[in-house]
Amino acid sequence: MAIENKKEDEFVITGDMLIGDIIRRKPQAIDTLLRVGMGCIACPSSLMESVEEAAMVHGLDTEYLLEKLNN
Repeated sequence: MAIENKKEDEFVITGDMLIGDIIRRKPQAIDTLLRVGMGCIACPSSLMESVEEAAMVHGLDTEYLLEKLNN
């Protein structure tokens, strides 16, 4: 799981990152995930899924989801 520093307090979210890790590091991502239709972000399995896996399960384009999470 790679975290690329953009600034001291920001990081780039990549497709292989776990949803749970993203939420812990960037709690504001919860709003983005909810807006794109990922209402089950607190379920145990979603916390162990990568962004790519979660996008596939929810029928979302991974690049679209990454763009939203990184803005």
